[in-house]
Amino acid sequence: MSGGEQMAVGVLAEPSLYEWQVRALERLRREAAVDVEIPLVVHNAAGTAVGDESWDESKDRLSLADVVELVEVFREERAWTAVLAERSLGRLFGDERPLWHRRATESADALADADHVRCRPRTEDGWNELPPGIVSRLADRCDVVVRFGFGLIRGDVLTATEHGVVSFHPADIRRYRGMGPPVIFHDGRDRAGTTLQRLNESIDGGEIVASAETSVADCRTLWDVFDRLAALQISLLSDGIEKLSDPAVTPRTVPDAELGPFYYRDRRRTFRFSSRVLLRNLAGRLESVRSSDGRTDPTTEIPNE
Repeated sequence: MSGGEQMAVGVLAEPSLYEWQVRALERLRREAAVDVEIPLVVHNAAGTAVGDESWDESKDRLSLADVVELVEVFREERAWTAVLAERSLGRLFGDERPLWHRRATESADALADADHVRCRPRTEDGWNELPPGIVSRLADRCDVVVRFGFGLIRGDVLTATEHGVVSFHPADIRRYRGMGPPVIFHDGRDRAGTTLQRLNESIDGGEIVASAETSVADCRTLWDVFDRLAALQISLLSDGIEKLSDPAVTPRTVPDAELGPFYYRDRRRTFRFSSRVLLRNLAGRLESVRSSDGRTDPTTEIPNE
């Protein structure tokens, strides 16, 4: 649609965005080396405002509703529920995670000039397909689409725009596909990566648009690893959009033989996996209390909006 030093970026979103996603979009509008506009935001009408990795900044105590919700989570997550409960208890004792606070998608300044439309995808076997009318609107108005919602997507939307749909995986897809940070932390790795990939109809097997790696050796909890990678993704979105605007740059297709093993979420629900992560989290918090003011990751630099 656009050419030269301009990029029209569409966004697929849930009813709310994580703070790191908002900051990534703000940085994209403010600092990208190309002229970026965001003309269209598509909201998932079937989505909910809170996900299982969310961080509700408004709560300072547990309520009866929280207990009921915990029971429901246990039915789905089984042993992993203890890890999620540890995170919630950490919040009560002041462990803030600002990058995981939520805000309404329509309130983001970077999206203020965009048209906001809602649609309900067709869902089958865990995959979502957008209605033809929405796909046509994205094709007409956007050069590329950033996926911050709608889960696994397939169908015509993947090829409707010139540069397709890009999405983050919080790990290097050549090492950790599927469940990324929990396995990285469980395995005690010193470094972790993140991948901005152009999606195809595979899971974590798209073309690599941009990637980056950082040390996580000083991350004391799994939540520190999530923070470190989210901070990395804030800047990586701008890098990726700039690369797509350059005709000399071609996203790299990763042969199947070079893709990392796929770690299914069912693994984290086992007692063996979740108990190791929980014990490492608790040990990390204890170390933080002994060595500092109780903050778990004082070295993570969070970019400003």
